[in-house]
Amino acid sequence: MEFSSGKALCAIAPPAGAVRMTGVIAPEGGTVPFMQTAQSLRPVLPILIGASVMLSLALGLRQSIGLFVQPAVKDLSVTVADFTLAIAVQNLAWGFLQPIAGAAADRYGYRAVMLAGSALYVLGLFLLATAEGLLGVMLGAGILIGAAMGCCGSAIAMSVSSRSIPAAIRSTVLGIVSAAGSLGALISAPAGQMLAESFGWRAGVMGFVVIALVMLPAAWMAGRVDRLPAPPQTNLAEQLGMGAAVRLALGHWPFVIMSLAYFICGLQLVFLTTHLPSYLALCGMDPMLGAQALGVIGGFNILGSLFFGWAGGRWSKGMLLGGIYFTRSLVLGAYFVTAPTPESTLVFAACMGFLWLGVGPLVAGMVAEMFGLRWQAMIQGVAFTSHQLGSCLGAYGGGLLFDALGSYDMAWKLGVAMGLFAGTVQIIAGLPRFPGTPRPAPA
Repeated sequence: MEFSSGKALCAIAPPAGAVRMTGVIAPEGGTVPFMQTAQSLRPVLPILIGASVMLSLALGLRQSIGLFVQPAVKDLSVTVADFTLAIAVQNLAWGFLQPIAGAAADRYGYRAVMLAGSALYVLGLFLLATAEGLLGVMLGAGILIGAAMGCCGSAIAMSVSSRSIPAAIRSTVLGIVSAAGSLGALISAPAGQMLAESFGWRAGVMGFVVIALVMLPAAWMAGRVDRLPAPPQTNLAEQLGMGAAVRLALGHWPFVIMSLAYFICGLQLVFLTTHLPSYLALCGMDPMLGAQALGVIGGFNILGSLFFGWAGGRWSKGMLLGGIYFTRSLVLGAYFVTAPTPESTLVFAACMGFLWLGVGPLVAGMVAEMFGLRWQAMIQGVAFTSHQLGSCLGAYGGGLLFDALGSYDMAWKLGVAMGLFAGTVQIIAGLPRFPGTPRPAPA
């Protein structure tokens, strides 16, 4: 796309009822323009399916590592805080490498980045399964899986999907991709728990290694997005260099507020995935209940992602985000204020699942609306760095508070209080009258 005097050249308007797409994969490997209604996504289905499967396994396997905390702690003679330090390092590595992975995808292509991330994921799980002490846990569950998530996690998968679909249905399709990304927990959590109970926690992690191998062909399929032409540049940020685009984002108040609220999102979610199985075990619950809860979270993630993807195309994404954070905090407080039962735990998991990954299509859609598609993965990665700093605090801070106080009471109370505050601020920032609130570009 060329520019004259800083303005995009006009494109031929599509006929009524049609949506202009940038291109479709041709048999020879090139691209050809085409006109396609919003209801037909057949030409890019391989890309969307590959991105969904890759994201599903990446999130599901990572989310289920908390199942192995208690048996691994006993086997390796480390503390809960030691193990959760590795999870904290994982989240930091993911957060800090996410913008770098986004910039690398723009330069080297998405396929290369996603394949590298998938390979690192498999290696990280293998190192965790064969760990003999804290070093192996730190390298496997911490550094390698964290780096892998930066290359094949939410920001990359959402950016790949955004480039494949027209803006008119972007939010809804991103919700579908995010929903498909929830299926991994339904598979990995019960499978890992059954293997761990029958053959030990190492066998459970090796089962994860086998499942993670599927990420490689999925990443290859999603990498077909590299063969599509670059989307038209209609936003100021897309005309800037990498550094200038980041500075523009960091000076945009709606983006800054969204990023800071994202910190609390990461804190709450990783606190749960890391410590909920341990909390249930301490309360005398069946160990399988933790796996069932994570599986229910994954199942209701599907409904939540679909709903918020649909809703994000109709109402303020910022206000919907704030509503998720506020409601999620109320649910968290209501659950931990009383002693858990199997029934209350599964109801809690269902509610949290509905409010879990719905943030994905909303954040991705907000970034695309604010700054366009060229630097979406990188700028979304900047926001995600804040999310992962919160994740680090949720994982490691929760472990430190437990080791110091002997319970999770202080940890969940702090998480609820911060979530209510963040949700309120995000709702206010998402109001249409708030200065700088992003609005969808005209079709």
